[in-house]
Amino acid sequence: METVVGAVPGALDPLPEALAPYDTRLARIGWLAFQEVRPALDAAVARWGAHRVAIVLGTSTGGLEETEQAFDHWLREGTIPSSYDYERQHNFAAFGEMLAQTSGVTGPVYVVSTACSSSGKVAASAARLIRMGLVDAVLIGGIDSLTRMTIQGFHSLGILSGTSCRPFGAERDGINIGEGAALLLVEREAPDARVVLLGVGESADAYRMSSPEPTGRGAREAMERALAQAGLGAGDLDHINAHGTATQLNDAAESLAIHALFGASVPVTSTKGYTGHLLGGAGGTEMVFAIHAILEGRLPATLGAMPLDPEVAIDVVTEARELRVRTVLSNSFAFGGSNVSVVVGAAR
Repeated sequence: METVVGAVPGALDPLPEALAPYDTRLARIGWLAFQEVRPALDAAVARWGAHRVAIVLGTSTGGLEETEQAFDHWLREGTIPSSYDYERQHNFAAFGEMLAQTSGVTGPVYVVSTACSSSGKVAASAARLIRMGLVDAVLIGGIDSLTRMTIQGFHSLGILSGTSCRPFGAERDGINIGEGAALLLVEREAPDARVVLLGVGESADAYRMSSPEPTGRGAREAMERALAQAGLGAGDLDHINAHGTATQLNDAAESLAIHALFGASVPVTSTKGYTGHLLGGAGGTEMVFAIHAILEGRLPATLGAMPLDPEVAIDVVTEARELRVRTVLSNSFAFGGSNVSVVVGAAR
């Protein structure tokens, strides 16, 4: 079948020569994101010391796309390309190690891979590392690139849409796969910070490997725990960036969970119509959307949602809204019932 994907446009420049052994499509995408956050990371290393800074990243596929190309070469030529390096290319930890090597970070460096909740989970990891006194700053985020396995795998599950995805829409029929990266710096204290990490909630409903618990119980628990850690009540929340994959089951379960906690009082957006579903990069990317809503006072529309599913009894944002936003909750839910909700808020 044909499908729509959220591909990074244009050619991607190779990594600097010194990092050539790590060169993959995933690393090239991540390197672009790293350039944006590197000044802040360098400042954190100078302020806290290299050993007091950690790097914790989320990914679902790692360098699988490079391995697919190596395997294709083996099928055609009978040999693995001499440039292929499993440890520095396929290995999920490789990109984090590359960033540590480049930045001089000597604190903990590791990767979380829990499918589509991966780069939401890293926010919880950062909070724990700082709360335990192990570090003072953590570079977090997520990254995934398009691969044949993910596209064909979701097609085999029957949840890949042939058109642009329609989160919470009556005509939704599946997801679009995307690729991309988002990196953020979390610090113990930062006087010039405009947005802060307030709370993270996690749950594991373990209902079924590829389907959410239909009443939204696990999603609800993750949101409740995030609010509790943030010291907020349901009435204190201004906006929700939903997981909103545009599958029948996810959107139904998530909308039930949101309605159980908030009714229709909080405006909800799924931003996957802009990016596709970035899998292990989704949580980090959607935290950036949440931060943008706070900084700009603007809620993005949920692309493709109209006509809305009449069974979805929440306030889905179908046209962009100008709104003073102080607190945003961002959801990321994954296969196997791995759920995470992250609350960010304007610094006071």
